Amino acid sequence: MQPFLVIRHSAANAFADMRAIYTWRVWLFGWLGRMLAQVTFFTLLGRSAGGGDERIAYLVIGNSVMTCALECMSVVASTTWERISGTLVLLAAAPAKPVWVFFGRSVQWPISGSGTSIVALFGLAPLFGVTWRPAQVPVLILLVVLTALTTYCFGLFLAALVLNANGIRNMVSQTAYLLMMIVCGVNVPVGEWPAPVRVVADVIPLTHSLRAIRLVAADAAPGPVALAAGQAVLWGALWLTAAYFAFDAFMNRGRRAGGTDIF
Repeated sequence: MQPFLVIRHSAANAFADMRAIYTWRVWLFGWLGRMLAQVTFFTLLGRSAGGGDERIAYLVIGNSVMTCALECMSVVASTTWERISGTLVLLAAAPAKPVWVFFGRSVQWPISGSGTSIVALFGLAPLFGVTWRPAQVPVLILLVVLTALTTYCFGLFLAALVLNANGIRNMVSQTAYLLMMIVCGVNVPVGEWPAPVRVVADVIPLTHSLRAIRLVAADAAPGPVALAAGQAVLWGALWLTAAYFAFDAFMNRGRRAGGTDIF
């Protein structure tokens, strides 16, 4: 139970940060409005390029889900806030595994990102002709949350890599979400890319969770949906495992250096 206890206590920082960054008005009319405008932009861009109804549906679903992944990449930046705050030395001395501390420390992003995507899918997508049956709603919500958590695990690994390179945190997070937007089937089907690009797409959880959401939208059988969701869970778990060892390596390096040099 220790990891859950550590995550719960660390999440207090996450929610405090969220309250400091957003009021409900700022989140609703600022952040959410910006994300809905982004989804609308890419969808209308596809329409202006001559896309039919299927293409419009493809774009609005993909970009609605992408807003969740984009927000989860904020973990790369918020993880480095501990370095700015000067708390890394204290974390290195703590007995808890650092991955659980950092998992809870930025958990506001998958929560907020899930809300953004859910609003886009159920509030904006119907304006472009995408309708949902009541039976699809709980499955879609579950898949959006799955997308957020597995993408967050991918972001945690990237955060561990840049924890000692604070100056490139924004470049890494932006490159990551742009890569996902390009290769993961958001705007262009994964199958249209060359084989090396498809290999990259396959290791990113978003590719599989988005495919599961598209299968639900197409009224596919439960089997293919569960398979795609399972692949997303598998890759999310692998990235979380990689983050576990990367954070451990970072902290052990700091301990050997006596703390001040590395932190």
